[in-house]
Amino acid sequence: MSKYLTCEPEVELNNTNIPSFQNIYHIGRRSRVKNWLWGSLVLIILLMFLPWTQNIRATGLITTLRQEQRPQQLNSVIGGKVEKWWVKEGDFVKQGDTILQLGEVKVEYFDPALLERTGIQITAKENAGAGYENKAQTSVQQIAALEEGRTLKLSQLDIKLRQQQLKVESDSIDLSAVINELNIARRQIDAAKAMLDSGVIALIDYERRKINFQNATAKRIGAENKLLQSKQELTALRIEKNSVVQDYTDKIAKARGEQYSAISDKASNDAEVAKLKNAYANYDMRNKLYYVTAPQSGQITKARKAGIGELLKEGDMIVEVVPDKIQYAVEMFVTPMDLPLLSRGQKIRFVFDGFPAIVFSGWPSSSYGTFGGIVTAIENSVSSNGKFRVLVTEDPNEKSWPTQLRIGGGANGIALLKDVTVGYELWRNINGFPPEYYQPVNPNTSIGK
Repeated sequence: MSKYLTCEPEVELNNTNIPSFQNIYHIGRRSRVKNWLWGSLVLIILLMFLPWTQNIRATGLITTLRQEQRPQQLNSVIGGKVEKWWVKEGDFVKQGDTILQLGEVKVEYFDPALLERTGIQITAKENAGAGYENKAQTSVQQIAALEEGRTLKLSQLDIKLRQQQLKVESDSIDLSAVINELNIARRQIDAAKAMLDSGVIALIDYERRKINFQNATAKRIGAENKLLQSKQELTALRIEKNSVVQDYTDKIAKARGEQYSAISDKASNDAEVAKLKNAYANYDMRNKLYYVTAPQSGQITKARKAGIGELLKEGDMIVEVVPDKIQYAVEMFVTPMDLPLLSRGQKIRFVFDGFPAIVFSGWPSSSYGTFGGIVTAIENSVSSNGKFRVLVTEDPNEKSWPTQLRIGGGANGIALLKDVTVGYELWRNINGFPPEYYQPVNPNTSIGK
């Protein structure tokens, strides 16, 4: 028994030299867990002081900055039927290239010589207008001739009136002389009668003086009649003058009426000519609209009509043209809470759909496959999705955006804010505080840089 008891320690001592025993039992080894624990703690503390770029994320779609560069519908200005297609979907066209030929469907435009006949009507109306103009000029000449004739006739009558006035004055003087002779003869006859009664003169002398008195009386009556006749002729001349004035006034008024009538007819004719010219221009423009051309260079997509002979109404969409020269932009939609963090000129990083990227949101300089952008516009009104629309264009100071981008593609935007430490960012997120930000001094200054 003692022998076996004394031999057991020797067996145990010999087992420590077995490799398997040493691999299982770490007897006598020092543990390194404490060193790893302290190393990890120091590493975490160091990580807390690393820089971190605060950011907000928003999804968006690729669009264009200018409206005319977006896909546009090509509509039919006039109604018609499809005569011939000159392109097919997917073709690239240049500005002015013919896309579709239309045929007429309205009865009033069926005449193939409509333009020619309208031109003939315009020529006829213009000739009629020239006739009205000549008539008006003739009326002007007629009025001038009547006015000149009136002036001459009135001048003649004025001369006659002056002559007759002088004649009246002469007859009046003759009447005064005859009256004087009559007064003398009356005195003589009265004296002769007294002398006859006294017997101074003979009866024959009295009779002689009586005859002289009667002759003087007859002369007075003749002179009075002559004066009255002269006055009547003067009055007749004045009446004739008024009649001439009235007659010529009536003729001139009639000529002016014809002149104004010709002017009115010419104005009406000019209005009809203008109306016909308008119709001619409309017909000519309508003929040009039979050929639908591309408003700008681009690709043809989304053809709404297919077969020959299909009808198009005014305003119907024919195809959609996607311009080939596009200034791409990204429209992002941000929440109202993040809107105050954005401003014009702010830097944005994008990850476009279909383009691989490695993104470290807190370390944008260490990210690969992202593209830079600058906030160009921020809408003040909320969109239908409850978010605000922000337009971002390409940053000219960074790598150009891919040429393979297409309108409608997706983009994930990362708006870069202020640089802080990792520890501060964790503390902010744990407490639910908003990120720190500041406004750029000028549009070219990036936030957080």
